[in-house]
This record gives sequence, structure tokens and C-alpha cells, in this order.
Amino acid sequence: MTRARQDRLLGLLVRDGDWATAATLADALGVTPRSIRSYVTAANARVAPGVAIESGPQGYRAGADASAALRAGGTDAGTPRDRLHTLVRALLDAPDGIDVFEFADRLHVSAATLDADLARVRGLLGGTELTLERSASTARLRGTEMAQRRLLSRLAHDEMDAGSFDLAALRRTLGEDSVGAAAFGPFKADLVSELGAMGYFVNEIGIADVVMHIAIAADRVAQDRGLESAAPDLRPALQEIAAVLDRLARRDLGVELGAGDLQHLATLVLTRVVAPGDEAPADQARARLDPGIEAAVRDVVGTAAAEFLVDIAHEDFVLRLALHVQNLQHRAREQAWSRNPLTRSLKSTYPMIFEVAVFIASRLQERLGIPLPDDEIAYIAMHVGGRLERSRRADQLLTATIVCPGYYDLHELLRSSVARSLGQAIEVVGVETRVDPDWASIDTDLVLTTIDPAVPADRIVKIQPFLTDADIERVQAAAGRIRRSRRLARLRLELERYFAPAAFVRGLDASAAEEGVIRTLGGTLIAQGVIDEDYVTRAIERERLSSTAFTDALAVPHAIGMTATRTSIAIGIADPSIPWGDGRVQVVALVAFSETDREAFQTVFEQFVEVFSERDSVQRIVRRATDFGGFLDELVAVIDG
Repeated sequence: MTRARQDRLLGLLVRDGDWATAATLADALGVTPRSIRSYVTAANARVAPGVAIESGPQGYRAGADASAALRAGGTDAGTPRDRLHTLVRALLDAPDGIDVFEFADRLHVSAATLDADLARVRGLLGGTELTLERSASTARLRGTEMAQRRLLSRLAHDEMDAGSFDLAALRRTLGEDSVGAAAFGPFKADLVSELGAMGYFVNEIGIADVVMHIAIAADRVAQDRGLESAAPDLRPALQEIAAVLDRLARRDLGVELGAGDLQHLATLVLTRVVAPGDEAPADQARARLDPGIEAAVRDVVGTAAAEFLVDIAHEDFVLRLALHVQNLQHRAREQAWSRNPLTRSLKSTYPMIFEVAVFIASRLQERLGIPLPDDEIAYIAMHVGGRLERSRRADQLLTATIVCPGYYDLHELLRSSVARSLGQAIEVVGVETRVDPDWASIDTDLVLTTIDPAVPADRIVKIQPFLTDADIERVQAAAGRIRRSRRLARLRLELERYFAPAAFVRGLDASAAEEGVIRTLGGTLIAQGVIDEDYVTRAIERERLSSTAFTDALAVPHAIGMTATRTSIAIGIADPSIPWGDGRVQVVALVAFSETDREAFQTVFEQFVEVFSERDSVQRIVRRATDFGGFLDELVAVIDG
């Protein structure tokens, strides 16, 4: 556990890239500040004389060798996790089993310790179609070759740092001399190149995961552990991809894959990492679709668009998402889920988009019976986000006036430069060429001026007549401040309407788990007549679909469907933090929306999560919110900046 928490500490600091106090980190990990200091010492010892974690007056931050520290020590079998992985690899490599006592001597541990490790192996095998048998001193794994490969895949994913797969993780899983470990070199590059030449878009997020499966297959085939041939799939696209895999495996890996492996791997490529290019007409895409899946996706997308008031009901979006869902169905049959290294950041940065994806996933699960883990929901969120980005309205741009005293066509040159460099963020709607403009009459969101204003203001940005990189950065920063202040101003108005003193709980019970906390907070809203027991039950069901811990400190449980009699938010404060999903949180906000506040959903949901994404703000609120009045005062103070 200590090693896991050291890795978690390193992961947090690497991800955030900023200073954090020992108290803040202790809350995030559920330990004491003294433990944080010991973890820092241990992490730095991994890379001595390098520096994994820097210390300073502001606390701690990731050092130059943080990533190296995350990877260090993975092969010495010294920690419980390392021993577990070493033991599983040995069992997978030995069809006749291993001698428990000899293996304990090899790892320099007692037989009792290895027995405990074997018990952990049994826990790891839950749901894998594998069993661990023990006969006298011999322990062996029983199960199909496919099930054993899935276990290898799980080990490799456990070796990941912050969700990203790398060659070092693959080598730790398969062994330094593995045939398949070479797959991340020329094989991956050649595969991507050939798939592109065949007219496919390649999903670079998923390609590494598929190449991992190819590496595992190559390694197992080299040990005469290939898959048995199944009924041939004669789809031309699959046959074409199988031929490419066959050729590249021979050339780059020196391995001859059998028909069973080629069909399995080609299916993975076809259902996980490729999509038709833009030039493919809609009827060609539809020809590949199961009509039932297309109809289900079209219906669910229409419902989601109406439920959340988002512009996603477009033909191209429906077809691309339907193809994705069809591939998802294939992956579900083989239990070959796609990993998504962007899942965490998508959830914390775009909670509204992720919520739309959860809604779509839940309805598709009902219609098609496809279980959807978080990583798969994140892929749906990427589809949703891409559609919303393409359909973003021009009225979301900030307006700007340029103040540039006339001299030849200098003001026109400046306007052209602004449009070219900042056109995605602002729209220039006016130009003042006088040296004494009426500053008070300029009512645009921003004023970009080459002369000093009469009275400085946050919306006025001084720039040079010939736009510089520094000017662009200042304008972008000012635009960002304006957008944020407007969002948070709207949030403040909404939140003050929705909070109530009777729906505030300080001191959440860490032993109650998510369901218990939801019931506790739900009880405060039931007592006010806002929701009923059914809403609480549906909020628990929504939590099981995907954790609502959108940041390292905040969970926002809620039910799918806006069925409250009025919109209200129950707040729970935990100090110290409590477990939630795969992490820990300090603030839980049970949100109940009514049908009449549908338009407020996006404002409250996204901006509320944004407020609690900043560690300093969370600590300020948690430490000072001893009662409801204190909580509201601190929240408003944080929003107002």
C-alpha cells in the first residue's frame, strides 16, 4: 500500500505540475502530512542522486526525475505489487505450474508470504475465467489461452503510469527478452502507415493498446501458445488487415502468426483503432452498420439532445457514433475493452460533455445490453465534444474594438493581424482611429488599444501597432478572465437559489461509502419535499455507471432525469477526505434538477466543478465551512476571486 501511495503522490504532482502543500496532498491520499514527507523521501531515494519531488516553502512539486521514479523498481519483486506481478507471470509461463517453495526462495520471502501472495492472485482472477489450483507444493493456472492473454493485458495496464502505455511497462510485463516487446518500435510505425495508406483514420489513442495485444500474441506464439483457428471471417476489410499484420509480424518481429491469432488481431484493429476516412460517403458508412444499432443510436442521441439542450443530433455524428457503438459491441463480446488515457482529464475538464456521454451510454446499455466502463464512456464523450466543437455558435465569441489612431492603413493591418491570430477567440466589430476616442461609449467585451486609455480597466488591453506574440498572450489572458468571470457570475446567481441550510452536512462518515453518503444527503432533500426515495435510488444507479468524482476533491452524485420538484443541492463536507470511486473527495454535492431549470443544468454543472478543481479553493472552503453560512460565504468569496 505504501508503494501504491508513493506512486499516487508522484502521479498527482506530475499531472498538476504545480506546488502543493503537504496538507493538501495528505487530504488527496487520505493520509497524514507526516506520511507525505516520508513518501517524498522514499520517492527521491528511487532516483538518487536525482530529484523526483522538489521541496520548498510552497510545499512540493514534481522534479525533473519524477517520471523516472514512477517507473523505478518495477522489476525487483521487492514490493507486494511487484511480487504479485512476478508470480502471475511465472504462472502464465509455466503450463505445468510452479513449485511454491522454490519460488519463495527465488523471491527471498517466506513460504507464508508467498501463500498470501497466492491468495491475492486468486482475488485478481475474479471474472477472468481462470482458476488457481494448488496441489501439495505445486500451483498452476487453469483456463483458456484467451483468458490468460487477458490477464497479461491487465498486468500491463497495471504497470501504466497515469494511464499512458509505454515500452517499459510492456517489457516489465512480458520480460526484457520478449519477442513482442519490439512491437512498439518499427512495427507500430509500419502498421499506422499501412492503415493510413488503406484509407483509414487511425485512432492514435487506441493504437498503443492494440499493439500491446499484438505484442502479447507474438510472445505467446513464440512459446507455441497460439490461438486455435475459429470459423473464418471472410469480410474483405478484415482479410486485408490480417494480411498486413501477417506481413509485418514476419518482417518486424520474426514471428509467424497463425490463422486464429491473425483473425483475432485483425478484428481488434478493425473495431478499435480505425474508422473510414472523411472522403467515405455516408451510404458507404451506413452499409457497414447494423440497422438496429443505427436506429438505437439515432433515438438515444435525439433524446440526449433534448434532455441536455445540446446540438448533437446531426447525421454525421449519428453515423460515426453508431459505427463506434457497433465496434464497441464486438469488443464487449470479446471482453477486449479499450483503455483511454484521457478519461480522467475529460471527466474533470469537461464534466457536462462527460455527463451527456454517461446519459448516452446508459440508454445504449438499456437498448443493446452493452456494459460500458469509464474508458469506453470517455470515447463517447470525445465524439460528443467533437460534435459540439464543430457546432459552436459564433455568438460565443467575445466582441472587441480596436483603438488605433489613423496613419495610412495601419489600423487595417492591425485588424487583419488580430483576426488572423485571435479570430477563434474574439470578433472585431469596430475600429476607432481617433487619438481621443470616447472611451465610455465603447461597449464591446474587449478594447485593444495602441494608445493609453483614459482610465485603465480589465477589459482594455494595450497592444503594439504591429501585433507581437506577447500582445496575443495578453489578449488571450484577458479574454479568458472575462469568460471565467461571466461564467462564475452566472453560477453565483444560480447557486444562491439552490442551497438551503437544512441540506448541509459536515463530517461525512468515511465508512458509509458512496451509497451511504448519497442516502444521507438525499434524506435532507426528501425532508424538504424536493425529491423522493426513487430519486435517491436512481442517483445510486447513476453512480454505479461511472463515478461522479469529477475532480480530486469533489463528487457530484445525481440521478439521470430532471424529476425534482425544484432544483436543489445538498452539500456534504468531509475532513479528512473520504474514499469515492478510485480516489478520495472532500466535498459531495448531491444535485437534484427540476424540469423547469433544464437550461441552468449546464451552467451549474460545469462551473461548479470548475470552482472545485483548484486545490487552494477546496482547502479554503473545507477548512472554514464549519456551518452552512460559512460554506456559502467561502464559496462566494472563491467565486468572486
